[in-house]
Amino acid sequence: MQRSVWAFAIAVTATSALANSKDTSNTQWVDTFIGTGGDGHTFPGAVVPFGMVQLSPDTDNPMRGESQQSEIYKRCAGYHYDDHTITGFSHTHFSGTGHSDLGDLLVMPMTGDIKTSAGTASHPEQGYRSRFSHDKEWSEPGYYGVELLDYDVTAEVTATTRVGMHKYTFNSADKGHVMFDLTAAIYNFKNKVIWSDLRKVDDHTLVAYRATNGWARNRQMYFAIEFSKPISEYKFINEDNNRYRCMGCLGKEKHSTIENQAVKQTAGKAVKFVASFNDVKGEPLYIKVGLSAVSRSNALENLKAEIPDWDFDKTRQAAKAQWAEHLEKVDVGGTKAQKRQFYTALYHTLQAPSIYQDVNGQYRGVDGEIHEGKGFEHYTLFSLWDTYRALHPLLTYIAPERVSGMIQSMLVHYQQSYEKMLPIWSFHAHETWTMIGYHAVSVIADAYLKGIRDFDTDLAVEAILSTANNPVYDAIPEYKKFGYVPMDVLPESVSITLEYAYNDYAIARLFESMGKTELSKEYFARAMSYKNVFNQETGYMRGRDSAGKWNPDFNPFEAKYMGPFTEGNSKQYSFYVPQDVAGLIDLMGGDEKFEQRLDALFDTHLSDEMIKEHEDIAGLIGNYAHGNEPSHHIAYLYNYAGKPWRTQERIRQIMDTLSSDKPDGLAGNDDVGQMSAWYIFSAMGFYPVSPGDLSYAIGAPQVEKVTLKLAGNKSFTTFAKGLSEQNKYIQSVTLNGKAFTRNYLTHSDIVAGGELRYVMGNKPNKQWGKNITARPPALSEYQ
Repeated sequence: MQRSVWAFAIAVTATSALANSKDTSNTQWVDTFIGTGGDGHTFPGAVVPFGMVQLSPDTDNPMRGESQQSEIYKRCAGYHYDDHTITGFSHTHFSGTGHSDLGDLLVMPMTGDIKTSAGTASHPEQGYRSRFSHDKEWSEPGYYGVELLDYDVTAEVTATTRVGMHKYTFNSADKGHVMFDLTAAIYNFKNKVIWSDLRKVDDHTLVAYRATNGWARNRQMYFAIEFSKPISEYKFINEDNNRYRCMGCLGKEKHSTIENQAVKQTAGKAVKFVASFNDVKGEPLYIKVGLSAVSRSNALENLKAEIPDWDFDKTRQAAKAQWAEHLEKVDVGGTKAQKRQFYTALYHTLQAPSIYQDVNGQYRGVDGEIHEGKGFEHYTLFSLWDTYRALHPLLTYIAPERVSGMIQSMLVHYQQSYEKMLPIWSFHAHETWTMIGYHAVSVIADAYLKGIRDFDTDLAVEAILSTANNPVYDAIPEYKKFGYVPMDVLPESVSITLEYAYNDYAIARLFESMGKTELSKEYFARAMSYKNVFNQETGYMRGRDSAGKWNPDFNPFEAKYMGPFTEGNSKQYSFYVPQDVAGLIDLMGGDEKFEQRLDALFDTHLSDEMIKEHEDIAGLIGNYAHGNEPSHHIAYLYNYAGKPWRTQERIRQIMDTLSSDKPDGLAGNDDVGQMSAWYIFSAMGFYPVSPGDLSYAIGAPQVEKVTLKLAGNKSFTTFAKGLSEQNKYIQSVTLNGKAFTRNYLTHSDIVAGGELRYVMGNKPNKQWGKNITARPPALSEYQ
C-alpha cells in the first residue's frame, strides 16, 4: 500500500529535520547521489570517514537473470540511480570501483505475507523487494532515508565506524517483518557463499557469519545484531541442498523453512532469517548491526562500544559531526553547483582506505590469521593503480594523521604475504592481484619525502626492495634482464614496463632522500626503461618480444584485452612517462611536435570498435579518456612543452563537458576517490603529475577561492581573480604577493602556507610559464 503525499510530507519533515535546520557546515553541500548514475559506481548510503561499515541500499542483483554483463557493471556499488526497486540494505560497499564484491548481510523490512526471495525488478511483488521513488528518498553524509512504497515503511540508516543502525517506521501495519539474507551480495560470481550460519541468542540478539568467494577468495565477516523490540516470531530459511544445512532439521528437505521456535540456529550456503514483531505501528523498530572480520564476540564488542544505546538521532548527529569536521579542512568559494561538486568530491575522497580493525585492536591479516594492531590503525581497500596518482597525495594534506597508519598497513601486508609483496589491489585481508605496477612504493615515497615518517622506515626499505625485485610478480626478472617486459612473456607488457619505470623513479627519489646513493643510482637507471619500448619508427610506445622485435600488429588506437596495454591504447600510454616528461618530449621531436601529439590525442576520434573490449575506457574527448586513470595527467603535459595556456584550455574543456553536480556527473567510475581527487586538485588549479617529485603542474583554477587548512595552524589559499566562463586563461600569478613565473608549484610552496593568486582573462598569456626554467622538473635533474 502506498502512503498519501500528506503522510509522506509529515514523515520527511520529521526525519529530515536534522538535515534542514540550521545546517551551516560544509555537509550541506554534499550530494551523496552524485556518481550513482552513469558509470560513477558510488553509493548513497551511510558511512563515516574511513568507516568499515558502508550501510547503503541495493537496487538490484543482475545475477538473478534479468541483466547482461553491462548491467552488472553498472551496479558495482550495489545501487544505481536508474533503478526503481530496492532489495534491501547491506553493510559493506565499494565506492566507485570497476569491479564488484561485498554487500554483506542484506536487511529488508516488509509487511504482509513473508517472502523469502528478492523477486525481480520487473515483478517486485513476487519477492521481498520494494518499489521506491527518488522523490521520496533523501540523504546527507552519514545518513540515508527512503520510502519503501510497497510496504508503507519509512527506512532510515546511519552508521559509526564499525556499526550500522537501522530505523524502520511501519506507518500502517501493526505487524512487521525483517528479512536477513546471507545469500545476497554485490557480485558477478556464481556460488559466492562458501558457508554461513546464524544463531538466535535471545529475543533481542542474533549473531551470524559468512564466508564468500568473490573477487576476494574465502573472505570472512561476522555480525552481531540487536533489536530494540523483542522478536515475537521467527523463521529460519535454509535453501542449501547440503544435508548439514540446518541444525535441528532432519536434513532431507531441499528447501527448509523452520518455524519451530525451539530451533536456535542454522548453517549452510543459503541461509536467511525472518524476524517478526508485533505492535510496530507508530513506534519505530531499531536494529544495530556490528561487523568484525575476526569473530562474533568482537562484532558484539564493536556494537556495544560504538552504539551502546538506541538513540538513532544521536548516532546520526555524531556521523554528521565527523563529516563536518573533515569537510571543514577545506573552504570553497564559488557557485552552489561548484560547491556541490567540490564537497561531494571531497566526501568521496575521505571514504577509503577504510578501517579494518576492531575496537580491541584485532584484525584479520592477509595470511588469514588474527593479529593485534599495535601502535597503528589498520586499514584496507588499497586500489593503488588508481589512487597513487592523486588520492594519496591529497590525503597527505587533508588527512595527514592517517597516512602513516595506511602505510603501516601496507607494511604488515608485506610481512604477512606469502609472496613478500606490498599490496597491489587489496581489500578485506585479500590480495586480488588486479591491475599492474607496484604503486605502493609511490605512496610510501611521496609521504616520506613530505616528512610523514611515523612508520618503520627500515621495514619500508626492505618491503620496497622485495617488491621491486620479486621473482614471482609480473615478469620482474625479464624487466630487469631486458629493460622492458617482453610481449611474448606477459600481456599488457608495454603498460607494465612504463609503470615499473615510474615506480622505480619513486624508489630512487626515496633512496636519494635517505642517503642510499648507490641504490638511488640503480633505480634512477631503471626509471629510464621507458625508452626501451618507444619505437622511433612510429613515434609511439610499442610492444616488443624477447628477441627485440617490435609488435607487427601494432595499431596505436586499439585497446585490446590481453594486448600490450592495460585499459588503454598506445595513443594514451605513449604519454605515460610522468617521471621524465622532458625526456619524452625529446623522443617525440621537441616542444612543437609534442604539442601536436597532445592535440591529436584530444582531437582525433576514437571509434567504439577500438575500445569495445574495455568498459572502463569512458569520458572521451577524442582519444583522451577521462573516465580511466592512464589519461588523468595528460592535460597537464602542455606545461612541460612551455604551453601552459593549452593546459588551461583542456582543463576547462574537461570540467565543462565531463563533470557536473548530477547523479551522472562522473565521467567514469570514481575508483575509490581518484576521480574526485583529480577534481579537487584541478579545481584548485594544480595537479601531481608525478607523485614523489613533490611538484604540481599548474592548470587553471575552476573555482574562485579554495583554502586548504594544513597542519600547524597554517593554510594555503588559491584565489582566482576575474574567473568566469570566458576568463579561463591565467594572465599572471603571485605567491604571497610576489610574482610567480613557474608553471608548477612545489610541496614546500603549499605547506609554507599563504596565498596563490591567479589573475584570469579571456585571452591566453602565451609568455607566462613558457621558459624552460619555468617548467616542472624531470628525471634528468635527479641523476
